[in-house]
Amino acid sequence: MKSPIWKGLIWTGLLLAATVPVAASDPMGVYCIVDKVVLEPAERADRAQIWGTCALANTNDWYFQAPAKGYFYFSAPSGQEDAARAEWADLKSVAGTGQAVGFARRYKPVGRFRPATDKPTAPEAYPLHNGVIKVSQRVVPEVSEVVAKIKQVHGR
Repeated sequence: MKSPIWKGLIWTGLLLAATVPVAASDPMGVYCIVDKVVLEPAERADRAQIWGTCALANTNDWYFQAPAKGYFYFSAPSGQEDAARAEWADLKSVAGTGQAVGFARRYKPVGRFRPATDKPTAPEAYPLHNGVIKVSQRVVPEVSEVVAKIKQVHGR
């Protein structure tokens, strides 16, 4: 027979578990296969064009938009230039490899994904978050599905 103290602890644990909000397991705002990164100016970039096939997270639900080819045009956020440059270097290191990566933050603005026909004007602040994350083979099924769709549109 269980003592009353154990019953109280079990009920307390169940109540706490029921009231703690569950965070989404995927914090990425963008998944992308990067084709190229153009830094402006090349020697100490203030702006970057990130070209590739990308899927952006919807801002109001758990799903992603259909993948498309194009580019982002970013500027380094004031006071965070070095952090932006470091992430741009990470993106440049995977450019052309077919490696899928995630960046930016879900439910926050990620910048406008532009068609290749648009000229690069009016860059938007780069959305710093958790850095650039390489997508491995061992991810949740939802991420695997998004990456598979990106690869299909990308042509790999």
